[in-house]
Amino acid sequence: MRIAVIGGGPGGLYFAYLWKKRHPDAEIDLFEQNAAGATWGFGVVFSEQALDFLRADDPDTVDAIAPQMESWQNITLNLRGESVEIDGVGFASIGRLALLTLLQGRVRSVGVTPRFDTSVQSVDQLRDYDLIVAADGLNSMVRRDFETAFGASVSHSSNKFAWYGTTKTFATLSQTFVATELGSFNAHHYRYAKDMSTFLVECDAATWAAYGFADGSIEDSQAICEQMFAATLEGHRLISNKSVWRNFPWIWNERWSHGNMVLIGDALHSAHFSIGSGTRLAIEDAIALTKALEAENGIPAALARYESERKPIVKKLVTAARTSADWYEHFPTHMTLDLMDFAYSYITRSGRIDNARLRTMSPAFMARYEAAKGKS
Repeated sequence: MRIAVIGGGPGGLYFAYLWKKRHPDAEIDLFEQNAAGATWGFGVVFSEQALDFLRADDPDTVDAIAPQMESWQNITLNLRGESVEIDGVGFASIGRLALLTLLQGRVRSVGVTPRFDTSVQSVDQLRDYDLIVAADGLNSMVRRDFETAFGASVSHSSNKFAWYGTTKTFATLSQTFVATELGSFNAHHYRYAKDMSTFLVECDAATWAAYGFADGSIEDSQAICEQMFAATLEGHRLISNKSVWRNFPWIWNERWSHGNMVLIGDALHSAHFSIGSGTRLAIEDAIALTKALEAENGIPAALARYESERKPIVKKLVTAARTSADWYEHFPTHMTLDLMDFAYSYITRSGRIDNARLRTMSPAFMARYEAAKGKS
């Protein structure tokens, strides 16, 4: 079987690696429009289980990635100069470029040579392939050219965000909320290496307009954000990497394949950065597609199986991500709460955590919250 993979992000790289490793005789070509060392953003974060979902199928890759990851067990919220830790909510992170470099190495180790700096303008260029795996991201050419066939929908959150890095490192995944006369800001910040952190700044549309970000340069925005979070950065600078203001895009496709084309990762669906699952979803898509192709004799049946088995799982997580994002769309209102009510609102925002689960998951936080609220 000849397979073309469009996109050299985590999902595309991992599918190419996994399929070639299991099927050495397969012919796989991976096309990536950017250079091998190019990436947008800084660190990526995984939820508590980190790469446990990979270990059963691919312990070697887990063993290669794990030593490069930073991990912690608490979330820290900072509001009006006060802080509260929510225990038992573990995360792990790694630099996006470090992860891509590692996966590129895995792909080469099984005999696939990625074609970097190679842009696929149309699927007509790939007519000789039996299967086309579209892992070409949020701006997927394949999805865009066949949006009706895929039942594609694209919308955007109203909040604005800019993704920076910084040499200031943080003990845990942290959120810092700052109110000003012109509006409110939130920073999502966490270390992804011994000497580097992600620092994602978010604000609502009214605040963004009030600060005139639309008319300023990237450097102007960076300077304002550095001033806004000076106490958090403690003298460190923000680092830009295409750090322009964006609205988070919501991607969904009712149909996951069309003909011999199939979508995975951000080309197929998006999950808000507040739940830290985008990269994991892309890798899990690659695993699910591989297993579906192995379970069925023909490509049409395999692609139908991939969608039927994977879609309910993804839909549940994306629904939680939308609920989480809705909390952030109104975070200035939540900031009027006292610290403990604010923290409780934050940790229960997705609707998946009730008091009983919170007492088990975060006993120290829940004890502090219930003491503050006079509950037993």
